[in-house]
Order: sequence, then C-alpha cells, then structure tokens
Amino acid sequence: MINYSKNRLIKENKSVLFLTFILAAALCCCKGSPPGKDNSAISTEPVCGDTYIEASIGDASYLNPILATDSASGDINGYVYNGLVKYDKDIVLVGDLAQSWEVSDDGLELRFHLRKNVKWHDGVPFTARDVKFTYEKLIDPEVITPYASKYLLVKKFEILDDYTIKITYSKPFSPAVESWGMGIIPKHIFEKGGFNKHPANRNPTGTGPYRFIEWKTDDKIILEANPDYFEGRPRIDRIIYRIVPDQAVQFMELRKGSIDSMGLTPDQYTKETGDSGFTKAYNKFRYPGFGFTYLGYNLNFHLFKEKKVRQALTYAINKQEIIDGILLGLGSICTGPFPKQSWAYNPNVRRYEYNPNKAKKLLEECGWKDTDADGLLDRDGNNFEFTLMTNQGNKKRELSATMIQSNLKKIGIKVNIRIIEWSAFINEYIHNKRFEALIIGWSLSRDPDCYSIWHSSQIDKGQYNFVSYSNPEVDRLIIKGRETFAKEKRKKIYQKIHELIAEDQPYTFLYVDDALPVVSSRIHGIAVAPIGIGYNFIKWYIPETLQRYTR
Repeated sequence: MINYSKNRLIKENKSVLFLTFILAAALCCCKGSPPGKDNSAISTEPVCGDTYIEASIGDASYLNPILATDSASGDINGYVYNGLVKYDKDIVLVGDLAQSWEVSDDGLELRFHLRKNVKWHDGVPFTARDVKFTYEKLIDPEVITPYASKYLLVKKFEILDDYTIKITYSKPFSPAVESWGMGIIPKHIFEKGGFNKHPANRNPTGTGPYRFIEWKTDDKIILEANPDYFEGRPRIDRIIYRIVPDQAVQFMELRKGSIDSMGLTPDQYTKETGDSGFTKAYNKFRYPGFGFTYLGYNLNFHLFKEKKVRQALTYAINKQEIIDGILLGLGSICTGPFPKQSWAYNPNVRRYEYNPNKAKKLLEECGWKDTDADGLLDRDGNNFEFTLMTNQGNKKRELSATMIQSNLKKIGIKVNIRIIEWSAFINEYIHNKRFEALIIGWSLSRDPDCYSIWHSSQIDKGQYNFVSYSNPEVDRLIIKGRETFAKEKRKKIYQKIHELIAEDQPYTFLYVDDALPVVSSRIHGIAVAPIGIGYNFIKWYIPETLQRYTR
C-alpha cells in the first residue's frame, strides 16, 4: 500500500503492504545477540515476555486497513491484520493468509488457496467469506477509501469453498497479486452498522500476531501477543505504541530508557549517538528508504496553475543544500515519483539544478515582476505570497520549510510557514484540500503502479491525488502500465511517466532520506535484510535478565 509518511522509520518497510514485517517463523528457532555487542553473560536462548515500547510523532486515525491512509495507522494495522500475501525479507511476494495462488495465462484469473485453522482474535474462524466481504467494502462507493481503484477492476469474485476463491478481472492487471496484501477485515464484526464510523475502527479484531488492548487518543496504543497466531506466538508479550509528537522529546525518552525504538534525525544519528554509553545501550541501523519527501502544490490555487511557475519554484530551491545541511548527507535528491531503488526509476529525466536566475526568468515570462520595488514579485496588483504547511514533530520537514522560505525570498516570493499536528494535518487539511502548499512524504509500494496518486480520477475528498494533478497522457500510461505484464515493457512505461511528471512539476520532489532506526540493545533477534529490519518482528525477543516490565 501507498500511505502518507510522517517519517517514522523504525518500521518504514511495513508500508509496502502494511504487513511486510511479519515473516513466517517457528517460535524458538533464532539464537544470537544484537550486532556489535558483547552479551556473553546473557543467555541467548529465545524466550517470551516483556514489553516493547515504540515511539511515534503522530497518532493513528483508523485501525481499519481499508480506511487507513497514514503510516501511524499502518504501523498498528500491520501488527493486527494480515493480507493474503506479503513481501518477505528479500522483497519477494509470499503467502500470508493465502498458502498459494495461481494466475491464468491471460492474466485475467487469480485463484487463492487460503490457510485453514486461522482464527480471528475473538476465536471466530477466518474463511473466504471474510475476503469477499473485504472486497465488497473496498468497492462500496459509500466507503471512504483511497484504495478502490485496484479492486474495481475485478469482474467477478467467487467463493469456490471456505478456503478457495477465484477472482476474475475485466482486464489484465499486473499488480493483481500484490494488491491482495490489503489487510483482510472480519465480516462478522463489520457486517452490522455503518462502516466508516464503526466502533471496530478504534477497537480492531484481526488475525495478526498482536491483539488490540487499548487506545488512549494522543497518548498510546497497547497491543498484546496473539497466542494462537498461525506463524507462532510472538516472543515479545506486549507492544506499547507511544505518541510523542516531537523527535527531540523522543530522543530524551530514548536516552532515559523509557522507549525502545524511534527513527533518528540525521543530527541525532551522526552527532548525538557516538558515545560509548549510547552504543552499548542501543543499536543503530541505516538503509535506503523507499519513498520520498516533497513540496506539493494545490494545483487549484491560482498561484500554482502554470507549469512554468512550478518549474521556476523548483529551480529556486537548493535541494543539495537540504541534503547537505539538513539530512547531513544521509539521503539523495529526488527527481520524480520513483526513487532510485525502484526498477521503474528513470535516470535521464529533466533535472532542476539550483538556478535562481533561471527561476526569475521563468516567472517574468509568466508576468511576475517586482513593479513597486518592494522586494516581492507581483502580478495584477497581487504579491506572490503563499502559506506552506507541514506536520509537527518532523524536524527535517520543518527545517526544509525554513530553507525553502529563505530560497524563495531571494527571488521575491514570500512564504508563510504553518506547522500543524499530524492528525489534523491529514484529516482536516489534506483530505479536505485546505492548503496552498505542503511538505509531506510518501511511503511507496514496491510495485510502481501509481494510479491512486497521479491518475486524474483520484482527486476527490480523501483520495491521494489531493494536489488535483491531471495529465491525459499520464492517465493513459498509468492504465497501460497496469495492463502490461512484461517487466521490461512496464519499465519503459513508468520511465515515461517519470519523465512527464518531472516536466509538469506538480510537486517539487525534494529528497529520499535514509531510514535511521535505533533499537534498544536489550532486543535480540534483529536481522538486517534488503527490506529493512522489521520483517521478522515476531522473532525478536528480550532475554530474561534484560526484561523490565511486568503486567
């Protein structure tokens, strides 16, 4: 799934399908100590017990995978729910609630064979009826979800028996298998009552490795290990997901030992975590993120309707200065909708080097000049001035906003910065398109299908094309990319999409930052893989001598 990223990085790879951190494992098969630590005096036999405390700068919105759009909700849903498929540690699709599947030669038919003896957290058996119900809610026009487009392509959904389903598509759909990584919801819970405001959206029942216990808004969410989980009971008894809406405060809590993990800022990673006390108490990790941070423009706002103006703004922003000064080199410049790690990335797209003079020239061609010598560009008696929003607690974005403000001031544009609490930022401003420009990020699916972000049909309230981007050629290519199975042919299609969007600049694509998670060294069983570190969370454990918390 694609979802809004608030740059919590400890589990960033779960956003691929909300569920990629869960890898099949026997209960007690992992031995060993965290990397770089001398734990010779500590038993390394995997044991159960204790509590793992994870920090987030924002609270969840919906504990329902069909409605959730933000990474905070995705994190919790990833612990509570399962899809039919997931990505393993090597970024290969494997079964989750589905044991196996077949795709017909023409790509129009998909058959899933479901696991048997899987139970919902309340003890009710999971069956094919739950999958069909989930599908029906995804295509229900009354349900507020940005994910419908992938499921509206289904021509027919058939239950062959309790554990076999056949899905027939109206057209070939290359991301079909991956799309069923969507978390499956329980029919017996949601079939009664209004779906969008159902009580279960705050009190979920899933099939996943952790069961929901409690949610205190803007404070914490508590989960408990599912003893009947089909891949084996998780070794850590409890997860407490604490809402700490500032990364500096999170870091103080980490230093005190009151949280076990967080995503470090570049400054924290490079300058504040090198002392012997910290390196003994915590393990740091670094790997490329799979997403990007961007300056997005509301294309319905009068200032940003012209392509030349958007191109000028990008020329006026010093991206390398952001990489060097804010990310401290722990990231790279973003050029468009696909990061370098994506097989759809186009290395030859138009680049917008920092060039304030070129920016001024383009703006002048659009009629923006400083006619009254007050230092601000104006046109038809109005100054070029806008408000730039971003979310509270993310220092990289706040500092980027300040740097952009400074860059644009040099060419005569006034930028007002507004910092907003995460949940309000998403639900009140982005979903309702109540913004002029904003800085936010995307966590991306590994498949490059980008229909929900860039297709012109996805501009309604609550959908992901909230900047209201529309390009008929991009629309056509997105559909073509969905209907093409050959990877090399798809690659050419998406590289063309990359080129066109880079030309249009509906966003100023800023950077792809590295994931910088830190985890307490009392947590054992962590193993770095191509997908990151969270994929095998059910195998993480805390030796008895390092356990701190009792029930």
